[in-house]
Amino acid sequence: MVILVTAILALSAAIASASPFSLTAVEIETPPVIDGIIDATEWEGAALATDFIQYEPRRGEAAAEKTEALIAYDADHLYVAFRVRDSQPLTAQLTRRDSDLFADDSVFFLLDSNYDRQSAYYFMVNPLDTQTDGCIANNGRTMDDTWDCAWRATARQMAWGWAAELAIPFTSIKFVAGDDQTWGINFGRSRSRTLERSFWSGPLDDLARVSQAGTLESLQVSEPEQRHRLIPYGIARFQEEASTEWDIGVDMSYALTPQTSVYGTLNPDFATIEADQEEVNLTRFELSLPEKRHFFLEGNELFGQRIRTFYSRRIADIDAGGKLLGREGPWTFVLLAAGSEDVEETKDAFYTVARVQRDVLGSSNIALTLADRTLDEDHRGSLGLDATLFFTETWGTTAQLVGSYGDYSRGTTAFFIRPAYDSPTGHFHVRYTHLGENFRENANAIGFIRDDDRRELDAAVEKGFWPQTGPIERLFYDSNYNVFWSQSGVLRSWEIREEFGIDFRNRWSGEIRHEEEFERFEKDFRNRETRFEIGYNTRAFQAIELGYRFGRNFDADFRLWTAEGAYKITPKVDVEYELQHLDLDPDPEEEITWIHVVRGNTFFTKDLFLRLFFQTNSAIDRRNVQAVFVYRYRPPFGSFQIAFQRGSAEFGQRSEQGNTLFLKLNGIF
Repeated sequence: MVILVTAILALSAAIASASPFSLTAVEIETPPVIDGIIDATEWEGAALATDFIQYEPRRGEAAAEKTEALIAYDADHLYVAFRVRDSQPLTAQLTRRDSDLFADDSVFFLLDSNYDRQSAYYFMVNPLDTQTDGCIANNGRTMDDTWDCAWRATARQMAWGWAAELAIPFTSIKFVAGDDQTWGINFGRSRSRTLERSFWSGPLDDLARVSQAGTLESLQVSEPEQRHRLIPYGIARFQEEASTEWDIGVDMSYALTPQTSVYGTLNPDFATIEADQEEVNLTRFELSLPEKRHFFLEGNELFGQRIRTFYSRRIADIDAGGKLLGREGPWTFVLLAAGSEDVEETKDAFYTVARVQRDVLGSSNIALTLADRTLDEDHRGSLGLDATLFFTETWGTTAQLVGSYGDYSRGTTAFFIRPAYDSPTGHFHVRYTHLGENFRENANAIGFIRDDDRRELDAAVEKGFWPQTGPIERLFYDSNYNVFWSQSGVLRSWEIREEFGIDFRNRWSGEIRHEEEFERFEKDFRNRETRFEIGYNTRAFQAIELGYRFGRNFDADFRLWTAEGAYKITPKVDVEYELQHLDLDPDPEEEITWIHVVRGNTFFTKDLFLRLFFQTNSAIDRRNVQAVFVYRYRPPFGSFQIAFQRGSAEFGQRSEQGNTLFLKLNGIF
């Protein structure tokens, strides 16, 4: 792989063309009031972006409705305002922070403050003041919504549409300081009613393509005076027939430079109050669960490789941890160290993770990653090289080479190479993957590898169509082929998946999918699944979807019914329901699986709300009830919570926990 990457670098020209979309930064003396009212005097002289271009459904055409974006800055903040014209009623449903606001009427702001043309922050807000933020890596291949920033936004609905104002503090982002700086920017808009997404700099080849963003030039930004942040927390736990438990911890950070910070944690909060949702698992492999601890979220977007050598949930009850994360010139680096009780051995373990990434070819990168666990002076983990290369805005290649170490000394390497084509309406890739027969045993001390001992070939084709007239709004087709052999040449698996979906202009939708699969474990299995789904979505939080799957799975016939529904009772009260019902024939446990999930939210304000959560899993006799009252006095980090819980909050655990009351306080200094 090293030879291949070297050859590619030698033969490829740098991709660093200047963007025709450019604004001159304007520094203002008096900051605007972030109230959703775009006062002409407050925003006088601000740079203006208009004439948005459609990303979909009609790429390259002018947006159907006018949108204007204004941008200015002072010593402490970057300010953005949107005037969003709309001749039809607005569609805004989502009220929970970090929701997928592309499903709503919303506005979007991308900020490439390092100006590396491949990584960026993004900020979104809808007409209900709901905020979403996150990080983009690998020129749009990775979007991570777990990152949070203490930014402010207010939206206001008008007779002509709606408006929004945003204030983003420089202390919350990493950036290049100095005189006459250039940053990458883009502005976007989503119109849920028509499924239209449009952007100022375009037409884009991918929704989050950083290299196609415009520029904000002539910035005069100094290093911020405020460099530190402390986020302590305390939890009191009162459980019936058990003694009261108290827990405290703290996350901290200090900015060495505007681009480089150190982070520390003592007994980090593992989101005790928020439960992992149950789901049916028809495979023989472990499920990946999302990370919730603040300490791991900063820089999390850097670890999105296919061969996942770092899975932070392997590090369970951390006593203490530290991290260095930053950027210097074309180099991005992260060094993480933490002590924890090992998940498998119930002994103290020490974890070390390091990654060094180098920008190449304008919007591409090559990186080296080390992930290590030390237990009883024995080391297990991996060392790997990966690359994300863009030769054009649509053609690129990802590749990875990893060597593992630990209990096994042979069959410990893994690699893949994946050339791909990506566009707004289509995707194609071919990938070859090699996983040594003992790779997982070594790497999974801190990684997440479902299976090993394989030589795998897979290919996928995706295509979307947007008819301009008629009852059909969108068609999409997805085809995937996969086959792999053991390292000795024995056929272990093949899979064929075909999927077709349709969206109608009357808000109905349908999807059909069929899979055929061969699996060789202790014997040969021939699995198959046919799936039908039908749904209706007003795009105003009134939606229902029904699904039915049937087939054969590991010597058992199965039927799986699913249902999802969402309804907004009032603008500030909503409820959601999910059902999974599994029948197996024969059933080894002699028990039909029922999973019910009910969510309810009541928002008094966007930072004062009550959240209800109920789930059952008949297969493990689980009943989990949660009621959480939250007051965010300094969002998103400073909050006070009161929670009632019955049953375990941990995924796959039976309901043996009685009534429990939690009091939780997060501060920020």
